[in-house]
Amino acid sequence: MKNHFFRLLAVAFTFVFIAKGSAQVDSMITVYAEQFPAEKIHVHFDKTIYNKEETIWYKIYILQNSSELTNLSKNVYVEWYDTTGRLIKQTVAPLYQSTAKGSFDIPAEYRGNNIHMKAFTRWMLNDDPAFSYEKELLVNTSTVRTTSRPAPNKTKVEIFPESGFLIQGLNTRIAFKATNQFGNPVFIKGLLVDEKNKTLDTLKVKHDGMGSFYLMPDGQTQYRINWTDENGVTGSTPVPVTKKQGAKISVKTTNDKAKFQVERTDDVPENFKHMTLLVHMNQNPYYKISLNLSERTNLNAEVPIDEMPTGVLQFTLFTSDWVPVAERIVFINNRMHEFNAKVTAPIINLNKRGKNVFEVFVPDTLFANMSLAVTDAALNPPDQNTIYSDILLSSEIRGKIYNPGYYLASDADSVTAHLDLVMMTNGWRRFDWEKIKANTPPKVTYPVETEYMKMEGKVLGLKPGSSSVPIVLNMIVVGKDSSKQFLFTPVEKDGSFQQRMFFYDTARVYYTFNQNKKLSETTQVQFDNGLLRQQAKTIQLDNSRSFVWNDSVAQARLNQLLMEQELLKKRMASSTLQEVIVKTRTKSKEQILDEKYSTGLFSGGDAQTFDLTDDKMIGSQDIIAYLQGRVAGLQISGQGANATMTWRGGTPDLFVNESPSDMDMVTGIPVTDIAMVKVFRPPFFGAAGGGGGGAIAIYLKKGADGRKADPNAKGLDNALLGGYSRFKEFYNPSYEKPTDGSADPDSRTTLYWNPYIITNKKSPRVRVQFFNNDFTKKFQVVLEGINAKGKMVRVVRMIDAATKAD
Repeated sequence: MKNHFFRLLAVAFTFVFIAKGSAQVDSMITVYAEQFPAEKIHVHFDKTIYNKEETIWYKIYILQNSSELTNLSKNVYVEWYDTTGRLIKQTVAPLYQSTAKGSFDIPAEYRGNNIHMKAFTRWMLNDDPAFSYEKELLVNTSTVRTTSRPAPNKTKVEIFPESGFLIQGLNTRIAFKATNQFGNPVFIKGLLVDEKNKTLDTLKVKHDGMGSFYLMPDGQTQYRINWTDENGVTGSTPVPVTKKQGAKISVKTTNDKAKFQVERTDDVPENFKHMTLLVHMNQNPYYKISLNLSERTNLNAEVPIDEMPTGVLQFTLFTSDWVPVAERIVFINNRMHEFNAKVTAPIINLNKRGKNVFEVFVPDTLFANMSLAVTDAALNPPDQNTIYSDILLSSEIRGKIYNPGYYLASDADSVTAHLDLVMMTNGWRRFDWEKIKANTPPKVTYPVETEYMKMEGKVLGLKPGSSSVPIVLNMIVVGKDSSKQFLFTPVEKDGSFQQRMFFYDTARVYYTFNQNKKLSETTQVQFDNGLLRQQAKTIQLDNSRSFVWNDSVAQARLNQLLMEQELLKKRMASSTLQEVIVKTRTKSKEQILDEKYSTGLFSGGDAQTFDLTDDKMIGSQDIIAYLQGRVAGLQISGQGANATMTWRGGTPDLFVNESPSDMDMVTGIPVTDIAMVKVFRPPFFGAAGGGGGGAIAIYLKKGADGRKADPNAKGLDNALLGGYSRFKEFYNPSYEKPTDGSADPDSRTTLYWNPYIITNKKSPRVRVQFFNNDFTKKFQVVLEGINAKGKMVRVVRMIDAATKAD
């Protein structure tokens, strides 16, 4: 937990009033901050609109308390729903460096105009659903444009007095917001009038249906807003005076200070005469200000904000007995949430299937983990959500924010003023003050997932004394890729057992009991992977999340692409192939060896492979000495178990048969017993810390012991166990030669997608290349990511024929 400054300020005649319950509230806030930190999600999608049957590519980022890589969760879950709220698919992926990649294929028969995505960790399910990550993605499903009229808008105008209530006799700023039934902004013209219809003020919309005005209610007059929306529909919204006495707070910010005023009515109970203002962010208190209002009705003061992190800062006003009576939130943006990255284009070729080369450069020395998408700019609506807005804004306050990305895209005074209207028209209630005052911590239904998936289960029907020796389960785990793992797992007295495992898709577990095979006849074994089970088959969708795109030219082009896609599919299905010539490359011995031995994150990858099965040059003292001189840049000092390694600025992690190992064990393995060694270039996500120094994976030869138990042997009990979801890899076609590729049209609208652009001190620059499709004339390039300190980046570039190569 980061150390934050927490200051006790005395305002008005240096009077410091320590209210009853203050220490208790302070203690509970500390409990919330330390024991119940919030995880926040952003998902970077390759684009914002898809045709049916296309693949949605995405990268998930999770930060803890908006500014740190999460150290809580190890897994992230994604659910996909249709427009009726019916679950289509659930996936689960392991988190590395607070990130995970994924893909989702839109079904061919899908008919909805939107598809709903929900992403979460197990820990996040304890939080209020209002702060969850949910996203509606546009789907183009039909080549026939509908001629039916859309449903008419139903305009609603809401009012929001600053600090929560409109109090008789106190001049108060009141914000208003006009929206339709989908939560989208509506432009209105309005008048503030009294019960005699006398005009008191004219309302002006400042941005996206929002504006503000001032009112000092006299206690005798009734107020309302008469308005007319952009479609000529009229309406009236009451402005109720909810309290005859009380206190309010108003706040205005500058670049370095937050200036506030606390004001009370003349007639108030005694507990309103000594009050406390708590200023806090991300469940961390920054200031606790004691206010002496016994001899005066208002106080003005300020607090410094120039050293605060970016985020929602809350001012909560309490009475002397710690009853909250007013709240106000403001947004602090000192640009402390960003790190710098630059996207350049050394080679730009917008011709049909032209080759393009882009570079990503991060001048920082910290490890950075980013994703890069290049799409057809003409067919990709602007994204209303960014990594900044999702982490810092949308996940912090209740209610829909229309186009949240706008508010963090600029430091202009106008944008800052518009963002303050968002703060006034949306609620922030992460704390239940009554529970805090009662010393009641939040309920935790879903514990933190501090481990990756594992095999766990129980032997049912196990009776005391049923075995004279310790019970051990002998297991052969066969993956979908035919890989095998041989495990020997002890069974506890209560029948439970656990075994660390890591695999994708599904695996078949064949098992028997060691030295007591009769137990198979009298017991039943249940297996589980330890992951969260499916939450619901249907959900109630919030229509305010829906997004409608109105661009007739782009829509027509997407329809044309969809038609070409369907025609191509029909032509392929109806054609009779007279001769099929399959061209494929013969697999190398290293590839065959890799498929035989490696699994999961160890399979394939950016690695150098050494085949030791028939290496006639083996004569090294140990495998580390064998690798010296064969791996460029690998530096080894010392010998045997005392040897140390450095490679590319870090120390490689060691694995034997994909289990973590150390130098002592590795150097003790006879080289003649080793079948294969894979040296993974950094980063290697199979390592616990993200593998910043790469990894060396050693595989022992599979001899007769590996063939003792035949998984298909008659009578061997087995069970199917699910693992992590297996996702597709993005296909990046190559047109280096005129003959490369098929004669079929290239209609990709995502030209390039890379979920892992990794930079560090040694490798600050990453170069990527891709080929254009048959028609795109303007690229949209979006780079997003996080670094080791939890800072974020977003870079957007538009590249067309007028753009000069960098």
